[in-house]
Amino acid sequence: MIDAAVVDDRILAGIEAGAAVAPLHNRPALAALRQAREALPDVPHVAVSDSHFHRTISDEARRYALPAELGPIVRLGFHGLAVQSVVEQVDAPRVVVCHLGGGCSVTAVRDGRSVDTSMGYTPLEGPPMGTRSGSVDPGALLHLLRSGRTVDELDRLLNEEAGLLALGGLDDAFAFSHFVYHLAKAVAAMAAVLGGLDVLAFSGGIGENRADVREAVAGRLRHLGEFRVEAVPAHEELVIARATRRVLAG
Repeated sequence: MIDAAVVDDRILAGIEAGAAVAPLHNRPALAALRQAREALPDVPHVAVSDSHFHRTISDEARRYALPAELGPIVRLGFHGLAVQSVVEQVDAPRVVVCHLGGGCSVTAVRDGRSVDTSMGYTPLEGPPMGTRSGSVDPGALLHLLRSGRTVDELDRLLNEEAGLLALGGLDDAFAFSHFVYHLAKAVAAMAAVLGGLDVLAFSGGIGENRADVREAVAGRLRHLGEFRVEAVPAHEELVIARATRRVLAG
C-alpha cells in the first residue's frame, strides 16, 4: 500500500475500482481529479491514501473470518489522514480518536501508530454515521436481498438513507442516545486493545463542535479510569501537503 502517488491513468483506474466499496469518497474524488487534470493538464496532480495510516494494524485486527479463496477482503480502515493529523497534536502513548462527521470512525493509536480501527473493508463498518448505517448483521442484509431489494438499492440505503438520518437526526433524543451508546462501546473496545486509555480525542464536524456528544461518550467510559478528553481539529490538508511535497520532490 502506497501513501501517495502522482495521478496517472493507472491511479485513476484504481480510484475508480475503489468506488465500488467507498462510493461517497471515491466518486467525488474522481470527478474533482478529472476536472483538475482537464483544467491544468501541465500541472502534476497527487493522490494521497486515506487508508495508509492503518497499515500498522495487526493481522488479528485486519483479517475477517472468511475463506482465503475469496481474496483480499480485509480491514483497510479510512479517515487515516484525519487520525494522523490528530495524533500528531496529542502527546500521549494510548489515544483513541473519534473522528465524527458525515462518516464516523474510532481508532486505537499506540505511540503514534494505528493499532485497530472501526471502519473496515468499506467505510460502512463501525458506529452509525450521518447517512451510513454503520455495522449491521450481514444476515439481515442477505434477508433484504432475498426479499427483493436489488444490490444498487441496498447500496443506496446503507450509504445514503440510514444512520442518524434514519433515526431522526442527532438532535432527536433516541438518535443521540443510540449514537453515543455505540460510540462508547467502540471506544471501550479500542481501550481494551490498547490496554488502557490516556486520551480520548474527538475530531470532525461533530467531534469538534458538539460538546454534548463528547461529554456523553466520556461519561459512559469513566469505569476505564482517568483519561483526558480533548477536541482536536483535524488538519488532513497538512498531511496531504507533506505527502504531496515528498512525492513531487522524489
